[in-house]
Amino acid sequence: MTKEQAKELFRSVDEILSFVSSDTKLPIEHAVKRRLISRDEVTRYLKVKFDEDESAKRMERSEIVLKKFGLLDRDFHLRPFLVTLLTEQIAGFYDNKTKAVNLLDWIQPEEQKPVLAHELTHALQDQKVGLTKWSDMSVNGTARNVEEDNHHLQLDEAETARSAVAEGQAMAVFIDYTLRSTGKTLADAPALGGKLKDMVGDTSGSPVLARAPLLLQQSLLFPYSEGLSFEQAILVKGGKQAAFADVLANPPSSSFEIMHPEAYMAHAPVPVLRLPDIHPLLDAEYTPYDLGVMGELDVRILSELFGGGEMADALAPAWNGGVYYAAQRKSAVTAAEKESTASLGLLYYSQWKNADSARSFLNIYAAQIPRKYSKVVRRPKDETGESEQVYSTSEGDVLLSISGTGVFIGEGFSLPLARRLRDSIASVQSSGPLHIAGVEPQEPTLAMSRVLSSFGVINASSLKRYTSMGHP
Repeated sequence: MTKEQAKELFRSVDEILSFVSSDTKLPIEHAVKRRLISRDEVTRYLKVKFDEDESAKRMERSEIVLKKFGLLDRDFHLRPFLVTLLTEQIAGFYDNKTKAVNLLDWIQPEEQKPVLAHELTHALQDQKVGLTKWSDMSVNGTARNVEEDNHHLQLDEAETARSAVAEGQAMAVFIDYTLRSTGKTLADAPALGGKLKDMVGDTSGSPVLARAPLLLQQSLLFPYSEGLSFEQAILVKGGKQAAFADVLANPPSSSFEIMHPEAYMAHAPVPVLRLPDIHPLLDAEYTPYDLGVMGELDVRILSELFGGGEMADALAPAWNGGVYYAAQRKSAVTAAEKESTASLGLLYYSQWKNADSARSFLNIYAAQIPRKYSKVVRRPKDETGESEQVYSTSEGDVLLSISGTGVFIGEGFSLPLARRLRDSIASVQSSGPLHIAGVEPQEPTLAMSRVLSSFGVINASSLKRYTSMGHP
């Protein structure tokens, strides 16, 4: 970029900020600082932020849980892959800490201006609600008792939902800025939202993302694609005040609400399951490691990975709540032992809207047991009936069990212990859904969507392809 081009881009910040304020009805409290940075500076920024970012740290801790579930291959190394992915994807970013929008010296001004509209939306969100505090609502530390367990579960998915709100609003403004010469907006040309959502989800323009595990592809793009659909639905039904300031003031608390904006607008209850006090069953041999909600987003990813896209489309809407709990054996002492999936015992309990969906989910999960473990042997003599499947594996016993619309999965726990855990969990579930609390939520451990958005990154290749199309 030449010096004259850089000056032009700097001058455009105020003009685009004014457009964003008009488009969102979010006020400009003060000017936004701006910086022009190089590729090397971006790389250094990402690496430092990755070391400091709490979402990234929690995600790294959860890596072996993801591998235990089968969402990541055992030999996959998450951190270096994510650093590479984030470096490739960046197209401009607003930094909450420095309150500056960062412009890239290797992208031409006309290509960067629509990205600026996206990032300056974050600047006005920040001036309105303080994005750092608003988006980072973590519950720190590992839950150590039943009260802390259920506190975590009640608040688990809200951070992902808030990421989707922030990015969905920015995507809506991006579209409006792109359409500005036509006099149209996303609100009166809603079909364009679906077109851009498909482009954001298209990984063909991103070599790194195209080879990423399905978990990373879908969860990292979730705030942009599903967030856009959520914001579009609010915008069409309630207008700009409802879609921007009101949603920031009263954000959704789960991926379920993002994927079903009508539920958010109707204040419908979100399915959340309880955990009983399982610590007396575990604490002699295990240390609490991780727990969380398996939301509809997680179920969609798991179902697609194990059963394909059609199965995911059928099963995800039938999800009616899910919770997982991971505990680490106290006998795992060395760093290598603690980093191995063999050190974990994992339980996962899910509920479904009908018995057929519950059975379908059990079947696709069971089919993956030989893929996840070696030395797999089914033990029909140890099964109490058609409701159970029992396996021996290289990492201990596996119990799969179904009762009505409830599915229990225990991996790594001894069979007697797994049955006690199953019976304890099933006994405390109510017949109706619970409301998720609306304050102090933490990031869902299995959803990595927060990580990408917390780095101020948008999908560069998709946005460039969209702007190159001209005005639709």
